[in-house]
Amino acid sequence: MLRNRIIVVVSLICLILTAGIGSALAGGMSPPAADGKAVYDYITKANPYQQWALFPGKGKFYKGAHPHGALLTTYVSQGALKAIQNKSGSYPDNSFIIKENYMHDKKLGAVTVMYRVKGYNADAGDWFWAKYAADGKIQKEGKVGGCIGCHTAAIMDDWVFTGPVK
Repeated sequence: MLRNRIIVVVSLICLILTAGIGSALAGGMSPPAADGKAVYDYITKANPYQQWALFPGKGKFYKGAHPHGALLTTYVSQGALKAIQNKSGSYPDNSFIIKENYMHDKKLGAVTVMYRVKGYNADAGDWFWAKYAADGKIQKEGKVGGCIGCHTAAIMDDWVFTGPVK
């Protein structure tokens, strides 16, 4: 009787642990709010972006341009990667495109983020924009006019210059 109870309890614990691990591996973490601090904590602590895939066709330290820096490294979330690979035409909600902006000497200058948030800003593709200093200090966040104004030129590629999603 006691043996059966122990087996049941151990089985339940294993089931709960397996479900939790599976959920985390499947990206079951809740996406952050459209807020500079929440986004930074998510991409650096909860789901570290440097473990994500590089933007397809781009390696580390590819040639950049103003205002992002001389050299760039761009990471994409799983949803963004699938959209690019499948040529879906647009990025799904909760997609991230994160660009590390480097100086000529490969010193990190800033990290810029595009984060698609459903209903956030339909006039700018529902993208939330953020720029962080190398130390993580928020420099810009939200509906950043400079980002939106520039990226309007890439509206046919869902506001993204790095490469097509079609």
